[in-house]
Amino acid sequence: MINRRTFTRAVGLGVGATAVSAGAGASGPAAFAAGSARPAPVIPAIAPGTHTAFAELKQVRAGLLDIGYAEAGPKHGPAVICLHGWPYDIHSFVDVAPLLADAGYRVIVPYLRGHGSTAFLSPATVRNAQQSAIALDIVALMDALGIHKAVLAGFDWGSRTADIIAALWPERVRALVSVSGYLVTDVPSQQNPLPAKAEHTWWYQYYFATERGRLAMETKQNRHDLCRLVWDEVSPTWQFDDATFERTAAAFENPDYAAIVIHNYRWRLGLADGERRYDRYEALLAARPVITVPAITLDPALDPFLAGTDGSGYRNLFAGPYEHRVLAGVGHDAPQEAPTAFAQAVVDADRL
Repeated sequence: MINRRTFTRAVGLGVGATAVSAGAGASGPAAFAAGSARPAPVIPAIAPGTHTAFAELKQVRAGLLDIGYAEAGPKHGPAVICLHGWPYDIHSFVDVAPLLADAGYRVIVPYLRGHGSTAFLSPATVRNAQQSAIALDIVALMDALGIHKAVLAGFDWGSRTADIIAALWPERVRALVSVSGYLVTDVPSQQNPLPAKAEHTWWYQYYFATERGRLAMETKQNRHDLCRLVWDEVSPTWQFDDATFERTAAAFENPDYAAIVIHNYRWRLGLADGERRYDRYEALLAARPVITVPAITLDPALDPFLAGTDGSGYRNLFAGPYEHRVLAGVGHDAPQEAPTAFAQAVVDADRL
């Protein structure tokens, strides 16, 4: 575990299963989280796509970045930070944020480095997307916004980032909602081949390992079409329209987007170096630290990246109050496909 004083110095240097359907919140006992005397708000059911935009977008300097973020809800409400994945952006939470704001939460939804309006403060900073660098961005954001402790909720890159903060800085996390469970990357294990079907699902990861893939990400039309294909493949029943995708695709026009995406996937495969300033954190993460904060893990039943949805593969890595839920009929972009169930998981996790 890294204490807050050590982290601040580093940044200064630059550094159980409940089935839930897609359209509804948790039913019955899920409205009251186990072990808590406080009743959890019951999130009203809404159709995905009810909201199309955030009311307010802001910028704040934090660590190495000028971070763009959406904010909703009361300024002094308990904080929730929602973290997106790839190839997505803050609009994965465009329906979730108002639901949580109406439940009394201060909701912060940042663009990750290389996305949207988030920009590096210095042109000399390495465009590094290794996992600990992104996690440190979010802790720096919390410091910049005066948030000592927050519920962290994410999917894909966002789950990984939230998991890392919960593991290394548990004093900063009220509770955790992690789609696909424990996603901390173990780089050495990434050298081992997966079953053929799983390797096929990860096709773009291997494409990005080539110069051809890098050029595709640097070319606007190729990037656009590749990301759209990924949306179609990993959310097989989500009937999104062109406008929904284009709203998010605008975030891919960040000048650092291609560099960040390519580095992230190459680093995971051991094909790109990280920076020495992050070695201490990566060494801790390589030990597979157990997450002790209250947590709810969500497995979307139609997510092609999941070998199974019972959560058994990572259950031993969560040692605190815990629930596991399956999102029936939902693909990879869980918060956008099932906003009510995702928001309900946040308020329930906060009361575990």
